[in-house]
Amino acid sequence: MLNVITLSLCFLVLQSLMLQIAANWLEKEAAEIAAAKETYMAENCPTPDLNGDQAALMEICRKLYQSLDKIDEDRYDAEAKVAKTDKEIEELKLKVVELAGVKKPALKKVRMSADAMLQALLGGKHKVTMDLRSNLKQVKKEVKEEGAEAVGDWRKNIEDKADRKKMFETS
Repeated sequence: MLNVITLSLCFLVLQSLMLQIAANWLEKEAAEIAAAKETYMAENCPTPDLNGDQAALMEICRKLYQSLDKIDEDRYDAEAKVAKTDKEIEELKLKVVELAGVKKPALKKVRMSADAMLQALLGGKHKVTMDLRSNLKQVKKEVKEEGAEAVGDWRKNIEDKADRKKMFETS
């Protein structure tokens, strides 16, 4: 038990030391960033000379406004280029989709009963049973009772067929 307590204390001490080191690093990094900003400003943006008369100050203001206008124009041009390229990218993506085409999976033949199809269309909750065959008309085949005479008189049969053929030819 004593070993567990000492291990947990050692862990807490190491953790606090690591946090202190990280805090020191963050402070040093913030100081370095501030120093880099000051050196950049000193190099690129010299302090304005405000000891001149009003005309000199007005000239400095005009130069500042001109540089601001130029920067705004450049920013606008860059935004327009970005918007144009974004639009081109979208159009090219659409062309790629059109050229690739939508691949449809091969359809399989499935044998389903009419009840199963209706249940699939209407959902599983609705139970529909329809006897589609009940609506069909039933046709009874007329059975011709041919006597022995009809079978024997084959010449008459052939003449009837010839007469029918002539009827279709004349029509």
